[in-house]
Amino acid sequence: MTDKVGFIGTGIMGLPMALNVIRAGYALWVFARSKHKAAPLIDAGAHECGSPQQVAERADVIITIVGDTPDVEQIVLGDNGIVAAAAPGKVLVDMTTSSAASARDLAQRLAEKGMDMLDAPVSGGDIGARDGTLSIMVGGKPAVFERVKPVLAAMGRNIVLVGDHGAGQVAKACNQLLVAQHMYATAEALLLAKAAGVDPGRVREALLGGFAASRVLDLHGQRMLDRNFEPGFKSKLHKKDMRIALQTMRDCGLDLDGVRLAADGVNRTVESGYGELDTTALLQVLEARNHLKLS
Repeated sequence: MTDKVGFIGTGIMGLPMALNVIRAGYALWVFARSKHKAAPLIDAGAHECGSPQQVAERADVIITIVGDTPDVEQIVLGDNGIVAAAAPGKVLVDMTTSSAASARDLAQRLAEKGMDMLDAPVSGGDIGARDGTLSIMVGGKPAVFERVKPVLAAMGRNIVLVGDHGAGQVAKACNQLLVAQHMYATAEALLLAKAAGVDPGRVREALLGGFAASRVLDLHGQRMLDRNFEPGFKSKLHKKDMRIALQTMRDCGLDLDGVRLAADGVNRTVESGYGELDTTALLQVLEARNHLKLS
């Protein structure tokens, strides 16, 4: 274990992921715009840095997981950014859900400085981040993937090299459109059961034994029944992800009804004031429209 690891992004996902990297025995250098968010990492033995550039100067593998595509581009290319410390042997692993086109461009810009990059967005929510069981979808060179895989294994279990640069982001767009559609369908199914006078909890239980079973029905269906909308993944971030999925769809010349409908449902959830809540809060939008409460 020779690689020194840098970490930028200490939100709901990033903080527990970084803690798992420390627990795996890696030396960690961290930068956070809000210093208090990095405090648990410093307490666990991480070294604090004053800029992304400083992280890249000290670390061999630099992990970023921030809000959106422009945030990644600023951290990499902006003032005191990672690119200022780019050098052969260093690797950027961007785990943000962002644009595949931007991932390809950043990989090319860093390659000009001799630095490698992987786009490696994740799925599994805050529970997967805490437990180190995330699914990690990776785009980039196979040799770079194999080098970095032990670091990724500190954060996830299902770690797949999907293809070249940008492929990880395409896989994540597919993941997010599936999750949004499953979540929307779960809310509709439970509301339909309620409206028909049947216990939605028993309906969920019955469906989990058949082809309709899914992790969304299992975990998020129960959250809806419990009216637990605390964010495992904020709906405002899912809105951003669905924007990326829609743009990917358009870039490919496709018109997919499910993507558009699910994106609209997530958008309305945010517009209804539930942006800081979990995407399961879309249930409340459907309840208001139909004048019916699930429980």
